[in-house]
Amino acid sequence: MDLAGHPLVEASVDLVDDTQRSTSLAKGNIKIHTVEHVLAAFSGMGVDNAIVEIDASEPPISDGSSDEFCRMIEKSGLVAQTESREIFHLVEPIELEMGDTVISAFPHRTLKITCTSSDNRGRFTEMFSLELSPETWRRELSRARTFCYFEEIATLSKSGLIRGGGLENAIIIREDAVLTNEPLRYTNEFVRHKMLDILGDLSLAGRPIAAHIIAVRPSHTANCEMARRLRAQMNRPVRLAQTFAPPEISTTTDNGNNSPNPSQSTVMNIEQVMQTLPHRYPFLMVDKVTRIDGNKITAVKNVSIGEPYFAGHFPDHPIMPGVLQLEAIAQAAGILMLKQAENAGKLAYFMAADEVKWRKPVRPGDTLVIEVELTRVRGKVGKAKGVCSVNGEEVSEALVTFSLVDSKST
Repeated sequence: MDLAGHPLVEASVDLVDDTQRSTSLAKGNIKIHTVEHVLAAFSGMGVDNAIVEIDASEPPISDGSSDEFCRMIEKSGLVAQTESREIFHLVEPIELEMGDTVISAFPHRTLKITCTSSDNRGRFTEMFSLELSPETWRRELSRARTFCYFEEIATLSKSGLIRGGGLENAIIIREDAVLTNEPLRYTNEFVRHKMLDILGDLSLAGRPIAAHIIAVRPSHTANCEMARRLRAQMNRPVRLAQTFAPPEISTTTDNGNNSPNPSQSTVMNIEQVMQTLPHRYPFLMVDKVTRIDGNKITAVKNVSIGEPYFAGHFPDHPIMPGVLQLEAIAQAAGILMLKQAENAGKLAYFMAADEVKWRKPVRPGDTLVIEVELTRVRGKVGKAKGVCSVNGEEVSEALVTFSLVDSKST
């Protein structure tokens, strides 16, 4: 507000300029330092749209947490807007390694952060995991203060990075001692502040996120790179996001548990399944899909006496071959991968099966429910765990590996 024309700097990962000790934004000659604590307050409290007016190169550091910003938001109050909130549901795992930092993102129904923090000597190693909501944010993370190690202070001071810093707005760790002007606010305050930073940095992706973020020794640099990759996935065709959005249906059975009820819903009918899978009768082992939720899928195969394999397996005691149940698992896993826009026109090749178990026979008239969870995707190779059941009882299970190849490949 102290500059001519009151220039606006958007909170976008495209404008990230420096991540050495905090996250800074720059637009032209304008640079704003340490934006992550303010952004974390907005993200944690569910604020999608706000204008921050400042007359300095960074927001006040306050006590080194987001607490004061949360108080300001609470005092001002929130106003509901007419536009619907566009939450981005991660559709495909993201893995990122930068030096000693490892951050992964997996599909999840809400935003969840699991973090492990320590220095390069393993001091004060802490781990914490939290499902984010305005209530858990305010109670569990918002008051966690920033911290630094005593041996870093001289270097940071020479670089002009901690001017005005002190025990009023930071915790200092010296060897095994914790220097602070008040007791720790949480027994594991250090890792909670790292999670606060992650929340603020990821908000630069531009939309609320539903994903499970798992971070080991996170940094602002890695956080912002993850925000870029999240945003890149957001910008894929709208059809991809619609395909993987959790269906707005109940998957609760009459007995109150969360096991899928195959008669309750249809996310993909047989025509849609055939548009995705290249398989056809008599080798199509999926009749419909009843649920797609992130990296999980539930599909159904109705087993009838008309199946051609019953003529020989066995004429007087018809049983669905176990290898075809395995194929059903592989086809369901393939649907998850093939429905992604970048995999259109490809084929899913079955590569391997491990830990295969067949527990009970499947007979004509049974409804085979196939539940598959993608456990790992690296490039075009995926791994998944599948379980087949009939009437709620497991009949087979396996770990499968498959590869996607161009349908025109030889």
